[in-house]
Amino acid sequence: MGAVTNLSSMSSEANRGEQLTGRLLRSFEPKFRVSHLNFYYGAVQALHDISLAIPQNQITALIGPSGCGKSTFLRTLNRMSETIRHTRVEGEILLDNEDIFSMDLVTLRRRVGMVFQKPNPFPKTIFDNVAYGLRVNGGHRGAALADAVEASLRRAALWDEVKDQLGKSALALSGGQQQRLCIARALAVNPEVLLLDEPCSALDPIATAKIEDLMFTLKENCTILIVTHSMQQAARVSTHTGFFLLGKLIEFNETDILFKKPLRKETEDYITGRFG
Repeated sequence: MGAVTNLSSMSSEANRGEQLTGRLLRSFEPKFRVSHLNFYYGAVQALHDISLAIPQNQITALIGPSGCGKSTFLRTLNRMSETIRHTRVEGEILLDNEDIFSMDLVTLRRRVGMVFQKPNPFPKTIFDNVAYGLRVNGGHRGAALADAVEASLRRAALWDEVKDQLGKSALALSGGQQQRLCIARALAVNPEVLLLDEPCSALDPIATAKIEDLMFTLKENCTILIVTHSMQQAARVSTHTGFFLLGKLIEFNETDILFKKPLRKETEDYITGRFG
């Protein structure tokens, strides 16, 4: 009898999840659609049957305890995970209804840029850091290249701070400036999506506020997906939030609903500090 009750509960939960997914999809235009995604490091499964849609031109946050799979998930979206040996992925990821696993890798990473947790400017000048992707992709030289570098630095809210130092080493910048430089470098090739993997974890509150203000500006022309260890940051910047636990997507919803009226007990326990 108990088994019958459990199956009924599981069926009811699945139906609620499908209804929620349908409602959310009607409320926004998806940039990514992820279906039944599984990811393995060798024999170890890191992601379990992940399905969700990422809204276009909005900020989506992923939260959860360390090691729960949120950064691994983020790196599958531009196939950065393929840089690690002995990994395997199953399932489907569509970018504007195109299968990313059939896409040319250079094209994909031009469309989907990424900024990592620790600022990683190249040991080059400020100018050359931003110009790097433009030169690799070709088509920008001389004044056109300089204009594109300036435009990217302006979009990253860094131009006024570095416009007289473009020939200096990027490594001389502060941590917050270096992170915004990395964002400018990613923006230089005009990506449609920007993946941010805990971009503020090493920054002070003032630098963090500048990055958050920048995200609000960028979402007008760019879909943003941010992994953050800070629930407060997720609540401040995102329209939608996903909660990961043990490699599974436990809940995905509008941010206000997820934080105020979570549907799953695991989500409520994490948000209220019972674990994590």
